Amino acid sequence: MVTQYPYFLGMRVGTVIKPLVDYLVSLGLPKKILARMFEKRAYVLGYDLGETVKPNVECLISFGIRREALPSVISQYPQILGLPLKAKMSTQQYFFNFKLKIDPEGFARIVEKMPQIVSLNQHVILKPVEFLLGRGIPAEDVAKMVVCCPQLVALQVGIMKNSYYFFKSEMGRPIKELVEFPEYFTYSLESRIKPRYQSLQRKGIRFSLSWFLNCSDQRFEERLQGDYIETETMGPCFFMGGKLELPGSEIVSEEEEESDDEVLYRRTVLL
Repeated sequence: MVTQYPYFLGMRVGTVIKPLVDYLVSLGLPKKILARMFEKRAYVLGYDLGETVKPNVECLISFGIRREALPSVISQYPQILGLPLKAKMSTQQYFFNFKLKIDPEGFARIVEKMPQIVSLNQHVILKPVEFLLGRGIPAEDVAKMVVCCPQLVALQVGIMKNSYYFFKSEMGRPIKELVEFPEYFTYSLESRIKPRYQSLQRKGIRFSLSWFLNCSDQRFEERLQGDYIETETMGPCFFMGGKLELPGSEIVSEEEEESDDEVLYRRTVLL
């Protein structure tokens, strides 16, 4: 931490560090999460509490980010506390409304799920959107897909093409299923989609995309071997096939043991 941000050594604990930590804890961030966040991104300690951090938190709330979502937003993308946030949020909100027909409430839900979106280049965002529109998916359905799974707009179109081709030519499923489960595009075609689909084919089992993709390898094997039909359930997060390279990626290592608090705020994508 010192090598990353040597200015840390000159900071006063009582007047600089402690007030910042106390404020973030008051927002709902567990101290263990904060410790890891500062270890990985020590420069966050340099953000001025009164001039930058508090105004940015207030900005998030003013744009419709729910208070209960703030811990998740900050833990996913700590840099959001030090950005010229009002300008970025205004620009992106207008862009999403004008280009994608996503209203301010939908934009707020997107930021809650993937706060890095405030810094993502608009040309990058448009490419996956244009790909989906080019497949004949109506604009209103594409908007729903992005609100449901914002990670779509950070995907490489080449990867999406391969996954889409397999979906249509091999699986022969209707587009409606992609609209209902856009997370399909976030999974690895070679390491998850194909092998799991082939296992289902051998067993003669047909289930929704969510049922056979949105689970760990262990759970999938349990489902394959089970003598019962497991009810599909909706959860607060999903298991994706590969990590997205975004600014401010997750601070929790997959190999490290996690507490309940850590799991609550972890939005990582598991292999």
